[in-house]
Amino acid sequence: MKLLRVGPKGAEKPAMLDADGVIRDLTSVVPDISGAALADSGLAHLASLDPASLPVIPPETRVGPCVGSVGKFICIGLNYADHAAEAGMDLPAEPVIFFKATSSICGPNDGIEIPRGSVKTDWEVELGVVIGKEAKYVSEADALDHVAGYCVINDLSERDFQLHRSGQWVKGKSADSFGPIGPWLVTRDEVSTPQELAMYLDVNGHRYQDGSTRTMHFGVATVIAHLSQFMSLQPGDVISTGTPPGVGMGQTPETYLKPGDIVELGIEGLGSQRQVAEAAK
Repeated sequence: MKLLRVGPKGAEKPAMLDADGVIRDLTSVVPDISGAALADSGLAHLASLDPASLPVIPPETRVGPCVGSVGKFICIGLNYADHAAEAGMDLPAEPVIFFKATSSICGPNDGIEIPRGSVKTDWEVELGVVIGKEAKYVSEADALDHVAGYCVINDLSERDFQLHRSGQWVKGKSADSFGPIGPWLVTRDEVSTPQELAMYLDVNGHRYQDGSTRTMHFGVATVIAHLSQFMSLQPGDVISTGTPPGVGMGQTPETYLKPGDIVELGIEGLGSQRQVAEAAK
């Protein structure tokens, strides 16, 4: 099942994508793709619906972030062996955790705002994991039972802010528009394993990232179990699990986004995103 949220920014309504790719309105069924709707019982109820009985939403309607009311936006750094090698860094002994401000979250095709003073705005295609059931002190064996589904995330980063402006990475990760999520949430029953997904990212038609979740250093189950030892994970929390090689910082010479650049990215079975970079107003 593919769930999404459509409509103007801040006023998105819940929807599902039927087997023919038609967007169907869920506002008569659930208030949003969030909270209880992401629990196993909530997803089972949505899966039991006849999509043909639901109103059609025009295909040109804006697609927003596929999850509403996100409580925590958690990211995992240096989680791909080939990306760590690209960055010239050792693989960590345990997952590197940082956060993005939830105000960075936007739709999959909304514009990228290059922050004022930015000199190194970079891209990162990542597998997103959406929590559906509270996870607290869970084991790796049980971790995936707490997942509602998966999605595409572009973990945009301003490298100068991130690495040279003191403090935590959050400074370089949290600008408005730095968290495109979607286009849809694919429920976990449709993803046989999150560790076998091809992923890519192009800038202006040039393929920079061409990777797979197979090269994750810590798999999704390990990440969830690890996080749950330090904080409870709640329905609607989003985890961005790291990026394969090919980021702008890893190019020779380093290459970063500028106004007018077109970024296109996707993950096997989870859909694609397209963003145009612009200078922040």
